[in-house]
Amino acid sequence: MTPTEYEYLRKFLRDHSGLDLSADKQYLIESRLLPLARKANLSGIGELVQKLQAGSSALITSVVEAMTTNETFFFRDKVPFDHFRDTIMPEVLKARAARKSVRIWCAAGSTGQEPYSLAMCLKEMGAALTGWRVEIVATDLSQEVLEKSKAGIYSQFEVQRGLPIQMLVKYFKQTGETWQINPELRSMIQHRQLNLLHDFSQLGTFDVIFCRNVLIYFDQDTKINIFNRLARQVEGDGFLVLGAAETVVGLTDTFRPIPEKRGLYKPNDGRAPVATKPAFAAAAPRPAAVAGLRA
Repeated sequence: MTPTEYEYLRKFLRDHSGLDLSADKQYLIESRLLPLARKANLSGIGELVQKLQAGSSALITSVVEAMTTNETFFFRDKVPFDHFRDTIMPEVLKARAARKSVRIWCAAGSTGQEPYSLAMCLKEMGAALTGWRVEIVATDLSQEVLEKSKAGIYSQFEVQRGLPIQMLVKYFKQTGETWQINPELRSMIQHRQLNLLHDFSQLGTFDVIFCRNVLIYFDQDTKINIFNRLARQVEGDGFLVLGAAETVVGLTDTFRPIPEKRGLYKPNDGRAPVATKPAFAAAAPRPAAVAGLRA
């Protein structure tokens, strides 16, 4: 790959997915895109770049998806799910007692481990949610990983990563060498393809937004823009959950960190009020949040 081709791909990925690759990530592009080029019967990265420059829409989608990792596992990092169980949901149950509904958005749903982990947390609350309407919206840039999430089928290796054995037995059915999450939990998740660089206002407002391990690879201006738009999609007393390496501090005052709750944020008082929350069923599907990029 020539320096010119690498710079073209850096700009291409930044424009199409928000990924801001540093100058030393050439090896990463080669490892992800050379197999794609071979699959498309191209001679290498150079010919792939030529096809992109010619506007091949199918190849554009394939390149973006190849460069967005879908690395994830159940109850990843544990702490955000402790916050969800011990801090977020008790407050939400109290604040929404009159309307008995809660909306949660996983803005990088990937292959489903995060939204299904949240669904299991909610199921474990038992009678506390009897009579409540619960919506979990999972979005991702890649339609391919959304289809895997919808199916809810995981390998033995995948279910061994972070999933407590009691939850595996309780919420999954084994078929041969794979495990499928039960239909009741699958029905709790609504999947939508979405790019965080695009407008997501049609999703409506949420009580809780999980946007973890996504923005760390965006440039500063893109992060600020997304944070400010997320602030318009979360209820005034709602919550934003970020990854351990992500923060709003120094970027925007639309959210404030909750002391001693790493990765947990609330909208700041005095921000512009959010729009009235629409029924999600009325929302038109849109292009999924970009999954975080791993070296």
